[in-house]
Amino acid sequence: MVAYSLHDSHRHDTMTDLQRIRRAQAIRSLAVTILLVILLFGLTLADLVLGHRAYSMNDLIGTVWGQGDEGTRFVILQLRMPRTLIGCVAGLAFGMAGIGFQHLLRNMMASPDIIGITAGANTAAIFGIVVLGLSGMPLVCLAVMGGLLTALLVMALAWRGSFDPTRLILIGIGVAAGFNALGSWLMIRSDQWDIQTATRWLTGSLADAQWTDLPILATATLLGAMLLLALDRNVSTLQLGQEMAAGLGVRVSRVQFQVIIVGVLLLAVATATTGPISFVSFLSGPIAAVLVGRGASALIQSGLVGGCLVLGSDIVAQHLPTTQVPVGIITSIVGGPVLIAIMVLMTRRQEL
Repeated sequence: MVAYSLHDSHRHDTMTDLQRIRRAQAIRSLAVTILLVILLFGLTLADLVLGHRAYSMNDLIGTVWGQGDEGTRFVILQLRMPRTLIGCVAGLAFGMAGIGFQHLLRNMMASPDIIGITAGANTAAIFGIVVLGLSGMPLVCLAVMGGLLTALLVMALAWRGSFDPTRLILIGIGVAAGFNALGSWLMIRSDQWDIQTATRWLTGSLADAQWTDLPILATATLLGAMLLLALDRNVSTLQLGQEMAAGLGVRVSRVQFQVIIVGVLLLAVATATTGPISFVSFLSGPIAAVLVGRGASALIQSGLVGGCLVLGSDIVAQHLPTTQVPVGIITSIVGGPVLIAIMVLMTRRQEL
């Protein structure tokens, strides 16, 4: 009886410790989410009021409520607000797609670009610009189709009863290399004006953002976020390994296919709208994972980090250099040092 009581007491203490850890993780995750929302909101306001002509918060609020002069309304509502909102939503999409693939591939240092989706969307966009002369929504639709068809090709080649992460990555790298070569060939054979247009798109830019681009991007991002949240528990289980996940009742192949399709949708639509903004999908997940700590889902936080990265880089791109540069250039410059810092931090944590 005494032995049983001691065992029961030990089990109770263990459950209490687990509950305490989970409660602490939930509190930390909530706090990080709130802080990221506040930061994203602040960057949104800064991106709207700063510019060649700076506006006050009273000007911004008055314009949103239909007041103010015609010039102010045009600058804020037609030039700055579409750019800011599209940058914010695209960042959310990049961030959530990035961590979705990183969890699927069981590697926080993996990038969804490596399976060729971005390369397929880029090549389709280059073809649309230099051969078909497309722009605006037709170009966006063609780029989305290019990303989706590339994903289907990679999945078909990688499928052997299930999606082995290593095989998926290797085939994706090969497909991406092929599409990048095709895109380079199309660029070489195009005229100077088309090269400039394609280069600006490939760099990742918010300069051509329009209100008409927002509905499709926002709808796809909302739908993708809801689906990834619904799959999040099963995806977390997959990180234990396919055999372990299958033993716990997860339909491994089905979940893998669903995550890939949803991630492709998010990444392709965002890439088609803004171009491939470098490092956002790559960095959002690791940054969010460092912020929320071990054992916590960082899907929402990764999306918020992506939005902050895009808007923060856009503010720098517009105002720090002597001339405006595409936002993708700033994310590329910042991405390398940040990636190194995250790798060092994660390595030290693993050694402890």
